[in-house]
Amino acid sequence: MAVLTAAALGVVGFLGYQAAATAPDHPTQARPGSHSAESKKKDKDDAGSKKKSTALPARSGTGVRVVYALGDKRVWLVGADGKASRTFEVGPSPASPDPGTYTVTSRNKGGVGSDGVQVEHVVVFHSEGGVVFGFSAAVDGSMPDPDARKRTGAVRESRADGTAMWEFAQPNMKVVVVP
Repeated sequence: MAVLTAAALGVVGFLGYQAAATAPDHPTQARPGSHSAESKKKDKDDAGSKKKSTALPARSGTGVRVVYALGDKRVWLVGADGKASRTFEVGPSPASPDPGTYTVTSRNKGGVGSDGVQVEHVVVFHSEGGVVFGFSAAVDGSMPDPDARKRTGAVRESRADGTAMWEFAQPNMKVVVVP
């Protein structure tokens, strides 16, 4: 009987080891169509989350310009034909400019942002109360902390989007900020 019990324990131990060895390191997501996945989707929809539009905002000016939508955290680079050649999401800092029309006042190939992060392709369009507002890309790819105590006006882009902004936004170009 002792031999049979030992053998049974050995088989159970081996099966437990085998199951652990073939299990994924991380739990998998629910498959589409499963009850869990549908429940999560419904919860997300019920929470009021909706896909943000990438359409150029109405009443965002005319002509060649950069459009920055504060609420959507999105930028459009608009050509002479009135159509956006590129749009992308941005990461704003704690301070935001008031809605209105500004112009690109300066550009800087690189440096250190007001938040202490190494940046490139800086395009400045406004300054108010000691806060400088401009688009830039962090060299390390980071985005600003919107809850930081220090009021900075950095509007961060990915490095690829920062390059596109740099090539597009020349001095004196319009920057239209909408709510």
